Amino acid sequence: MAALRKIVGSRTGLPYSSLLPPALLISCRGITSKLFVGGLSFYTNEKGLSEAFSEHGQVIDTKIIMDRVSSKSKGFGFVTFASEDEAHKALTEMNGKELNGRVIFVDYAKPKADFGERMPIARGPPEPAPHSIQKESEII
Repeated sequence: MAALRKIVGSRTGLPYSSLLPPALLISCRGITSKLFVGGLSFYTNEKGLSEAFSEHGQVIDTKIIMDRVSSKSKGFGFVTFASEDEAHKALTEMNGKELNGRVIFVDYAKPKADFGERMPIARGPPEPAPHSIQKESEII
């Protein structure tokens, strides 16, 4: 982080913090809290989701997850708050409430699994245990 600050600051003449979006600065400091929101209506957009949750605190970012092929909502998304207290308040007040005709479920977001820049591979059914393999002579 310090090396990036040195490189960016020397080339542009601008302070390092002015080049980063506020959401990134806050998340780097570790004071944000992200909530998972499930059960969303397929007609809910990010602006509507942000407006619904902004009643409970300062919303930094909203993201509705879309299907790559059809470009339609998958029915869940994430809301990032400026503080953990605001996120907790939103979780307790919005969980089980109705939004756009659907009951939504709110929980703390879990960290994204790291697959090392690639997708996980389906390996098929598990191999049988070595002791359960019978020899041809035992079958007859």
